[in-house]
Amino acid sequence: MKTIIVTGGNLFQVAAAELADATQWIRIAQLNDISDPMLIGVVILMIPDIDQAAGGGIAAQ
Repeated sequence: MKTIIVTGGNLFQVAAAELADATQWIRIAQLNDISDPMLIGVVILMIPDIDQAAGGGIAAQ
């Protein structure tokens, strides 16, 4: 796991850049207790390790 600082944007872009899979945005959201994938202002995010088996972009029910 690592920490990054982003200015605006969205979790789809972050997941694509950091995890090589935009559909894994939900993993970043869950780890950071974020419900909205759109980011406003300066945000510090914890990024999970890459998991090729994860994906789908759907939160577990």
